[in-house]
Amino acid sequence: MSRKHYRPQYTRQRRSIVPMLVLAGILLAGAGAFALLGPFSPFAVKNPVPSTPQTSSSQAEQPQSSEAASQASSVPVVEGTGIFKDAYPKAAQTLAGMSLKEKVGQVFLFRAPTEGDVQTVTEYQPGGFFFGADSFKDKTPEQVRAMLQGYQEANKVKMALAVDEEGGTVTRVSQFPALSPKKFASPQVVYANGGMDGIRQDALDKADFLLSYGLNVNLAPVADVTFDRNTYMFPRAFGRNGTRTAEFVKTVVEAANSKNLSSTLKHFPGYGGNSDTHTGIATDNRNMESFRDSDFLPFQAGIEAGVQCVLVSHNIVTAMDTENPASLSAEVHRILREELGFTGVVMTDDLSMQGLRDKAGENSAAPAAFLAGNDLMLSTDISGDFDALYAAVQDGSISQERLDESVLRILAWKYTMGIMS
Repeated sequence: MSRKHYRPQYTRQRRSIVPMLVLAGILLAGAGAFALLGPFSPFAVKNPVPSTPQTSSSQAEQPQSSEAASQASSVPVVEGTGIFKDAYPKAAQTLAGMSLKEKVGQVFLFRAPTEGDVQTVTEYQPGGFFFGADSFKDKTPEQVRAMLQGYQEANKVKMALAVDEEGGTVTRVSQFPALSPKKFASPQVVYANGGMDGIRQDALDKADFLLSYGLNVNLAPVADVTFDRNTYMFPRAFGRNGTRTAEFVKTVVEAANSKNLSSTLKHFPGYGGNSDTHTGIATDNRNMESFRDSDFLPFQAGIEAGVQCVLVSHNIVTAMDTENPASLSAEVHRILREELGFTGVVMTDDLSMQGLRDKAGENSAAPAAFLAGNDLMLSTDISGDFDALYAAVQDGSISQERLDESVLRILAWKYTMGIMS
């Protein structure tokens, strides 16, 4: 299949406005402006907010008071395009009142600790939590709801509360009979029993179930294409070709969207038959045509259906980047943004997975992942990853403009999905 079969109209439109965006960036910079015009930014600032002075780390850590926020010389008027376009003006107003530390917290989706969880929310003000089964074990429905509501009340900005409820082998919540009358079946089983209508109803039921507890993001569906029953990803995948998997993804995303549950396509650019990156480095040597003819199709279908989030794997995909895992590759993110036209939130897989640790070494991969183009980083090493990114912004390795770009997109996502109001 040629590139034109999956390349969206967005790509051509975007190229046509690049000169205008560049000119706008020059004008804003000349005015000492806060220009949110990164390489993948689907928005432009008309009335910018001055950058927060970096006088000292102690000052930077202090939340901006309501009085200080009200006295800002201007509040940005943001005109956006893409999936969150209507929410950017409100998001910009929230962004204008945030401290540097609060902004850094917003680009993390931390694994919820089983101890000191509320303290973690209070201290780091994270963009959200993602949960393993250990967060739900031995709890009643009332305890789960109270736990999640407590997190929301402890954070100044409402949190994305995410879980992997794929069905089958990965069910973080529904595996517990005290919390669910049934364990959600794998997509392969659901399809075998009910076809695509069954997939749609299963997605609707799953959305109702998660939302009833206060969970607002599902780290699913798995959009990977694989046929080999012996591969790591097969039990979690739809298990059919790219075209059929695309239909599955489209159906799930549309059903979840109808309930206002955020879906997350994973694992871009396509996992295929690679080994498990939880345990070590995985290298994918397939050529680009195999991705264009097959692996990209489900992601393109999900994007066209309005998916809000895409999760990037830690696989090294040599056709796109011979050195870096996809999560650390600017080229992989360029393909997702420019060729597939995705304007939503891009997130990493967990930065603590061994496949990334083996490549990144002992230092936190958070700064490199953020600079590669991710908006949101899944992190189990809460203090290590937060401190590394915070330090990178403070020393200028990561610009405040780059940080604001992702925070603005995350806030716009939350407003769009009703996480914030």
